[in-house]
Amino acid sequence: MSALFSPYAIGNLTLPNRIVIAPMCQYSAEDGNATDWHMIHLGQLAESGAGMLVIEATAVEAIGRISPADLGLWSDANEAALGRVLEGVRKYSAMPIAIQLAHAGRKASSAVPWAGGQLLPPAAGGWPTVAPSALKYLPDEAAPLALDAAGLVRIREAFADAARRAARIGLDCIELHGAHGYLLHQFLSPLTNLRDDAYGGNLENRMRFPLEVFDAVRAAFPAGKPVGIRISATDWVEGGWDLEQSVALAQALKVRGCDFIHVSTGGLSPLQKIALAPGYQLPFAERIRAETGLPTIAVGLITEAEHAEEIVAKGQADLVGIARAMLYNPRWPWHAAAKLGAQVEAPCQYWRSQPRGLPDLFKGAHIGMR
Repeated sequence: MSALFSPYAIGNLTLPNRIVIAPMCQYSAEDGNATDWHMIHLGQLAESGAGMLVIEATAVEAIGRISPADLGLWSDANEAALGRVLEGVRKYSAMPIAIQLAHAGRKASSAVPWAGGQLLPPAAGGWPTVAPSALKYLPDEAAPLALDAAGLVRIREAFADAARRAARIGLDCIELHGAHGYLLHQFLSPLTNLRDDAYGGNLENRMRFPLEVFDAVRAAFPAGKPVGIRISATDWVEGGWDLEQSVALAQALKVRGCDFIHVSTGGLSPLQKIALAPGYQLPFAERIRAETGLPTIAVGLITEAEHAEEIVAKGQADLVGIARAMLYNPRWPWHAAAKLGAQVEAPCQYWRSQPRGLPDLFKGAHIGMR
């Protein structure tokens, strides 16, 4: 039996297999509202046979968007638009669907990637950004505004409000975005957090705001539904956030009822030095899993079915996140199941595509014609 295609429970949510479609920004929303693109994009991924789909980084307030075209969940209009998309997707797919709630902090107000991805000034549709400390991401950029006490309360409540909206539209799970140099990561790292109050300085203080946000979201989301977090386990910069601190954070999250940890790396500093290779982030996920026992999602240049199978079979991680490989091949789980001798869910409209040499690939498939 394939380890990758065995079921797995995150809290009260049981996934049919260990493949998680990791969140991928689409930069195709209008004023934070999901559009027909999201119906097309999420619809095809929801028919892929993966164990769970995580919707892209979704801003909890307008100034927390990475770009003006980011998805949001801060308003009634945002909630209605995403609810419409989910209603359409759920007519044809029972796949568990999560959402990644996010705030970009100093990395907000950026152009979309295909327009260069750089900081947008207000004259070009950008806005002033906020961060733990007034530190620029790049030397020629405007500095963000350091958040005051009222700003911290506002953002914490915005995360909780977004969690309540997520619950109302029937999402199964929440993943907080604490990775890739965005706001929660900015609080964690000593490179971007130079505060001298209770939210800066030592590790306990730097973890304080992300943990408060987790607590607020956990309290706002139904108790039977899982809440987890994605982190960058290292900044890949000397003197920055690292694996030891990530383990401490994971332990603190576990005490608070965190259901899983999605382990990525980097994104905080342009000075990062990363040696890319298949599974290059896997040792971080493996260490955090071993020391905390938290259900762990591994991600990072995992593109081959055999590699994903090995990760789960060896206990290096509980789940495997597939992102860009899913965009390139939205039927990645079908092909993985075929390689590993497993079965996968497929919509009945596609049962006739089952390869002749794999009569048991699609669960429950049966065809009759006159």
